[in-house]
Amino acid sequence: MKNLKEISLNSIEGFKIGHAQDKEHGTGCSVIICDKKAICGVDVRGGGPASRETELLNPTMSNDGINALLLGGGSAYGLDAAGGIMKYLEEKGMGVQVGDSVVPIVVGSCIFDLSCGSSSVRPDALMGYQACVD
Repeated sequence: MKNLKEISLNSIEGFKIGHAQDKEHGTGCSVIICDKKAICGVDVRGGGPASRETELLNPTMSNDGINALLLGGGSAYGLDAAGGIMKYLEEKGMGVQVGDSVVPIVVGSCIFDLSCGSSSVRPDALMGYQACVD
């Protein structure tokens, strides 16, 4: 192997990475915010994918990029964290301009972790917002 240089995720220009978690209940979420829209693709696999807005990543859609990516726990419940991410991005004026408002494009996927801690505590809009602030 040639000399591989280790870099910090936070050193990658154009992206901000944040995280929020509930250690007591064993769940959390991470967000990658794109300074400029990022062109993305997806390959959804598995029998029960907990995903949000992945159809926008189909090349036949009119989407020209995403504002943020959510990766979380909580199974399908954890997708609620995207609402907090949208609120944060809307406050920053990031998203698709629609009249007098913006609609942030937030794509997300969550893993099944309901049996790791408390199944009644999952990432929600507040946790998603906190991940953005982080």
